[in-house]
Amino acid sequence: MARAGGRRLKDEGSATLEFIALTLLLLVPLLYLVVAVGRVQAGTFAAQASARDAARGAVVEGVAAVEDGKSAADARAAAERFARAANDVALADFGLGPSTSTIALACTADPCFAPGSEVIAHVAVSVPLPGMPAFLRGALPLAVTVTADAASPVDGLAADAGAGP
Repeated sequence: MARAGGRRLKDEGSATLEFIALTLLLLVPLLYLVVAVGRVQAGTFAAQASARDAARGAVVEGVAAVEDGKSAADARAAAERFARAANDVALADFGLGPSTSTIALACTADPCFAPGSEVIAHVAVSVPLPGMPAFLRGALPLAVTVTADAASPVDGLAADAGAGP
C-alpha cells in the first residue's frame, strides 16, 4: 500500500461501503418504478373492467326499464345509476376510490335501447402516484389518467320479450 506522510492508507472495507451505496442508489428508484407502474396497471385494469361492466349493465337495466313501461328518460336514468354502481364496484376491486373516475354513457341510436343499437361506456380513471408529497403538486404530475371504452349491443330479443308464442 502507498504511504502518505509515513502512514499506511487503509483501503479495507471501502468496497463493501461502495456496494451498499450503489445498491441503494439503484434499488430504491427501481423499486419505486415497479410500484408506480403496478398502480397505473391496476388503474388500467379497473378502467377496462368498469367500462365493460357499465356498458353491459346499462343495457340490461335500460331494456328492463323500457319493458316495464318506463319512459326513455327514466330508462336512461336507471342505466346511468347502474353504470355508476358498476364503476364504483370495479374501482373498489382494484383499490381505487369512486372519486378518482368519471363515467359517461352514449347511445348509437335514438331511442337509446332500441334493438340493434349499442350503449357505449367511456371511463377515465385518475391513478395517484404513490409516495408523492403534496408540495410537488405544481412541479410534477401527481396522477396518471387512463381511459377505457366499451360497447354493449342491445340484442333483437329485447323487442320480442313481451311477445308470446
